[in-house]
Amino acid sequence: MKIAFLGTGLMGEPLAARLLGRAYDVAVYNRSLDKTQALREHGATVHDTPAGAVAAGGWTITMLADAAAIRETILTPQVLPLLQGRRVLNMGTISPAQARDVGERVAQAGGQFMECPVLGSIPEARHGTLILMFGGTARQFKEALPMLQTFGPMPLHIGEVGQASTVKLAMNQLIASLTTAFSMSLALVRTEGVDVDKFMSIARESALYAPTYDKKLPRLLERHFDQPNFPLKHLLKDVDLFRQSARTHGVNTDVLASLETLLKSAVGHGLADSDYAAVYDRIHPPVTDGSPPEPSGPD
Repeated sequence: MKIAFLGTGLMGEPLAARLLGRAYDVAVYNRSLDKTQALREHGATVHDTPAGAVAAGGWTITMLADAAAIRETILTPQVLPLLQGRRVLNMGTISPAQARDVGERVAQAGGQFMECPVLGSIPEARHGTLILMFGGTARQFKEALPMLQTFGPMPLHIGEVGQASTVKLAMNQLIASLTTAFSMSLALVRTEGVDVDKFMSIARESALYAPTYDKKLPRLLERHFDQPNFPLKHLLKDVDLFRQSARTHGVNTDVLASLETLLKSAVGHGLADSDYAAVYDRIHPPVTDGSPPEPSGPD
């Protein structure tokens, strides 16, 4: 099976690499060609236009930053005629309304559109342990399943196009809310000189615990936000998409206003491309005036 893979950034590169490892014939396109070099060395055919890649494959997978990037890549006069009889699978995070809109455009061009956003980050993408949420028909899910199992062991058919995007946004809203809430608690604990290990031991034994606390704890303690698995700017985008989608259904999203303000502040302070755990720096900014550093707990 020939697959066109469009978007070989942080998540796209390891996903395309897994397809190559399963002996799929992969044609790739990325706006920045330097991000395709490793895939070329592993056997991918690199194209300098989206049309070239799409023309080479029966399936087209998009792992792009947002809906605008999808439109600019595949919903163009150069690419739309090529979608006749082809399958398009979007794995990036967009809103339900955006997914349905793209799906309608692909269908009008004679193609089939499906969605399969993922939960997990770069390590899970490399090891094929992502959680996959599929949106499309039962027949499309059956056809896509062998390929999807390259990325995760148990892809789940959520429902029609738009519903998988809904679940993905719901999950990413939890990422933002849980990380922010944990960062606030951790900041107070540390500034009061409480032993972080004791705090965490209580949290782990409580109904309040979420594994993401331990996953992000080292980054927060060390303020190490480089080499992101998920950049903060993308989390801000997803929180905004969640808020827009929820409000169309009358869901009260007032609580997200302060969270968005916090994330925007982090972006404004140069943390857009940092790991999303960098929100901690706006909750408890690092000392820069010569004052003693925050305590990490009693000796």
